[in-house]
Amino acid sequence: MGLGGSWAPEPYGAADIAAAEAAVVAALEIGVTTFDHADIYRHGKAEAVFGEILARTPGLRERVVLQTKCGIRLPDGDRPGIYDLRGSSILRRVEESLTRLRTDAVDVLLLHRPDPLADPDDVAEALTSLHRQGLVRRFGVSNMAGEQIAPLLARLDVPLVANQLEMSLDRRDWLEAGVLVNTPAAAGVGHPLGTVEYCRANGIELQAWGALAQGRFTGRQETPQERATAELLAALAEKKGTTPESVLLWWLRRHPARIVPVIGSASPERIRACGDAARREPELSHEEWYDLWLAARGAPLP
Repeated sequence: MGLGGSWAPEPYGAADIAAAEAAVVAALEIGVTTFDHADIYRHGKAEAVFGEILARTPGLRERVVLQTKCGIRLPDGDRPGIYDLRGSSILRRVEESLTRLRTDAVDVLLLHRPDPLADPDDVAEALTSLHRQGLVRRFGVSNMAGEQIAPLLARLDVPLVANQLEMSLDRRDWLEAGVLVNTPAAAGVGHPLGTVEYCRANGIELQAWGALAQGRFTGRQETPQERATAELLAALAEKKGTTPESVLLWWLRRHPARIVPVIGSASPERIRACGDAARREPELSHEEWYDLWLAARGAPLP
């Protein structure tokens, strides 16, 4: 999302391409080869600058996995943003993404957000058509509950391979939903109970967007609770011989669902700070994992 310059409508320039290339190089250096896009990021400029990099770097396309998303329409003049998972819209948006990315196919297409007006049969027909044409190799969803995934999964001959949700040490609804069952506090948790379990049971990879918690524990603490969590994170990083960013991502990866963090940063330095999360298995004990959760939670478990 951070590639391609500003969110304003002006075109990107050479400096934006150079900044994107620096981020891609940093990711490749630490072993990251999957790049997550969406058609709306920077009004399409994020995909376009990545396409520029692919075009100028022979062999790079074969080394990376390209994932993109569609289903959100940004505000247009006086019209507010809406969701659109009509089959015809999906087909059109994928064609536009392929043009910007300068590739013949994307490896994974995610449906970005649930559209209440979407017809599962219409959506499945569009995805099947994209797959048969060789334009999309695999499919997934984003920001969806298990009960929203099930009707689509039942209509497809190809599996859904991913569900991308906001998951981090700061955004813990996905975790809290399970432990707050049968407590009054459960009503205040927005994450639909059973989504993590549904994805695990159906072989759907859980991808965590916002995995670095927007720097709340690794740079810009705003509350005493965040500062205490950041101090614990730093102490664990020193103990493990790594960075706080890597420990933060280890916390997600340590979960039995084997959550896959999306780094989300365009800063080469911050990307490199996540290197051990990509290179090393999570080095957190049972107690250390709970220590981080309780610090961020700021309250004992029920």
